[in-house]
Amino acid sequence: MKVKEYLKEFKDKNVRFIRPIFVDILGRMLDFTIPIDEFENLIKDGKGFDGSSVEGFARTEESDLRFIPDVNTLMILPWEYKGIESSWREAIVFGHIIEPSGKEYEGDTRTLLKNIIEKYKDIGTLKCGAEIEFFIFENDKSPKHTDEGGYFRSGLYGEIRKEVQLILNEMGIKTEFDHHEVAQSQHEINLLYSDALKMADEIILTKYIIKRIARKYGVYASFMPKPIAGINGNGMHLHLSLWKDGKNLFFDEEKQGLSKIAKSYIAGLIKYGRDIQAALNQWINSYKRLYPGYEAPTYLVWGTKNRSAYIRVPEYQKGKESATRIEIRSPDPACNPYLAISLIHAAGIQGIKEGLEPPEPVEVDVFNLSESERKKLNIEELSLSLEKALEFFENSELVKRTLPKHIYRKFIENKKIECNNFNMAVTDYEIENYFGVL
Repeated sequence: MKVKEYLKEFKDKNVRFIRPIFVDILGRMLDFTIPIDEFENLIKDGKGFDGSSVEGFARTEESDLRFIPDVNTLMILPWEYKGIESSWREAIVFGHIIEPSGKEYEGDTRTLLKNIIEKYKDIGTLKCGAEIEFFIFENDKSPKHTDEGGYFRSGLYGEIRKEVQLILNEMGIKTEFDHHEVAQSQHEINLLYSDALKMADEIILTKYIIKRIARKYGVYASFMPKPIAGINGNGMHLHLSLWKDGKNLFFDEEKQGLSKIAKSYIAGLIKYGRDIQAALNQWINSYKRLYPGYEAPTYLVWGTKNRSAYIRVPEYQKGKESATRIEIRSPDPACNPYLAISLIHAAGIQGIKEGLEPPEPVEVDVFNLSESERKKLNIEELSLSLEKALEFFENSELVKRTLPKHIYRKFIENKKIECNNFNMAVTDYEIENYFGVL
């Protein structure tokens, strides 16, 4: 669609502002708005901004950055904003960040994912779907439940899930499924698979829309991995497949199952699982979710029926090429999807390059195996703290090769500060258990 056609559509739909969207190094959505009269200039020249105020971006002395829109991502938000005397609509657009010289800014994680996909396209193009879990609480001050529902059962605020899907569908984002999750007040919306970069954009938008619609209902949507102890936390299971020339490379037509490429991809994810974990579970709170008994992975194993496995191969449509995929279950919805998917893909592709074979699938909860049984099967644990995960991340040659130096350094620096701040804080647990007796 040409600029004039966009402008005509905007005028017909009362679109008065364009909102460029990007994320900081932690995956938090950032935006600004420009009047519609500046749309042609945005397309032509982009828009400058101060990168020194963005987490993990440029230092003060190198702060001038420029947002360049990706016109293919342009979407009109379906709701109308109402002021006191005026009403209007807005269009959003994702894009990439450049330096004043015109060079790609190496702190931009969206550009990172775009480049990773391009780098490995001769092997295959990654497609991705996402299951996004979230809680609906009374407010943003404390995690107070809003229902007593369970998995596929009862619960309140299903209308929020439906309204979110209607909005997403109107914007061209396809959803597949929604339901109440296992824990009280917990919900899930599934996004239909698409190209990996588009999926990362859709994850960012879906989280934004869920929060906005929840606010309309007077409640608060939280993507915090483990807001309440003793119940399931929020995961973001990613469904992955590799395609080339219209064929699913993860599908073996002769065996009607997983191909050798798929198994090598799985083996790469297992071999480098601890190296990339800090990007998939990037918050201290992320590791409160990764404990046995809550359908969250704790060991680097794969299987078909085991929902506590790191990687699961769904079998309910076995033999169907379009449905053949692997599901990585460790990421949570608080991660930066561009960074997480970049490292997931790099690890999987490395498994293909090395011709790795995965260990035997494990169909029981590994926690129930003895230590000697785990050793016999060469089963390794995921890291149980952000500090430990950062050690693997920082020392990983795969991570160093995959990430631009800026992202590598800034991510580690940011996360070490988070760990230090947490270690200095006095928690409610310490007050409750120590204050009255010590």
